[in-house]
Amino acid sequence: MEQPTRPGFATRRRTQLFDALVDLILVEGFAHLTLDEIANRLRCSKSTLYTLAGSKEQLVRAATVHFFRRATDDVESYIEPIAGPRERITAYLSAVGTALSAASDQFMADLDAFPPAREVYERNTQFAAGRVQELITEGVAGGDFRDVHAAFAADLAATMMVRIQQRGVRDSTGLDDAHAYAELAAILTGGISA
Repeated sequence: MEQPTRPGFATRRRTQLFDALVDLILVEGFAHLTLDEIANRLRCSKSTLYTLAGSKEQLVRAATVHFFRRATDDVESYIEPIAGPRERITAYLSAVGTALSAASDQFMADLDAFPPAREVYERNTQFAAGRVQELITEGVAGGDFRDVHAAFAADLAATMMVRIQQRGVRDSTGLDDAHAYAELAAILTGGISA
């Protein structure tokens, strides 16, 4: 008689596979990889990959979602104990930069060239801008920041986040992503301080 699958095992195994896939594509990108190569690198069967997604394109999109979900959780955990609006915005943008620093130029180029993955990135950038807006609004309400248009400041941050992702900031300034996010945080919080 077969043993039933432990309830958390399938979910844990899926998470492990997605974590390994994310680690692989962050370093190498994904456009050049076939499903056979991915299965070989993850030491699983191609049929196992098909339990995660129905095609390579769906697998890449799902891995991109997994990456950003994991990054969002890491960023929020990082800023949770931090007090003070200025410190929270600085920590938030720095943590976003740190999370994205794991992504190679090849991954970012592949992401930009693949609309389903790019859409995930853009949606997450909008979420991050909304989070910056919340932090600014809290700071304005507490008197830590001057009365600024929080949505405009967040849109400014989102625009720069996209330029950072597209490597426009690196090309024009030489700053890597982590340093670009630190500069964005310094300029943003300096500009809205009371």
